Amino acid sequence: MEQQPGAVHDEQAVLARTVAAVMHAAVVTIAVDESVLVAWELLERSGSRHLPVVCPDGRCAGLLDRADVAVACAAPAATLSGLRVGDLLPGHRPALIHREQTVRHAADLMSYTEADALPVLEEDGSLAGVLTAADIVAALVGRPEQREPVDTRPQAPSTVLPGLPPRRGYRGTAVP
Repeated sequence: MEQQPGAVHDEQAVLARTVAAVMHAAVVTIAVDESVLVAWELLERSGSRHLPVVCPDGRCAGLLDRADVAVACAAPAATLSGLRVGDLLPGHRPALIHREQTVRHAADLMSYTEADALPVLEEDGSLAGVLTAADIVAALVGRPEQREPVDTRPQAPSTVLPGLPPRRGYRGTAVP
């Protein structure tokens, strides 16, 4: 497979972009003390693979993966009813990145930590969005930069179900 003459330059340009230009800014979040069942419902309704977990003060406590939540939901009902989102987070500090850092730095961090997504922080430490490996790949193949308005960022912590669409394949009425 031949490389096009401008491909290396384009790759370098993408890697030099800021994380803010490539990430998903409008993400659904969940509070650290919310139930695992609510986390699963949010993942189902939003269609997301990752769910940022926020503390009451707005700081990011970590990032849940759909597979981790699915495994937790396989627990017996008596155990599951008392299981909180914070119980699924690892004991160590999560890998985080700031929105002004480069995509190259994010890719290096993702490679080093073997993560496929990173919570992205504002200058004040609040959650700005999520950067996934798929976002980086999409940017490398030429998807235009994100152009989401600043006010669409999540106001953490909030777990609001009514604003989300019904679950995929759901045939009943949506939650009011």
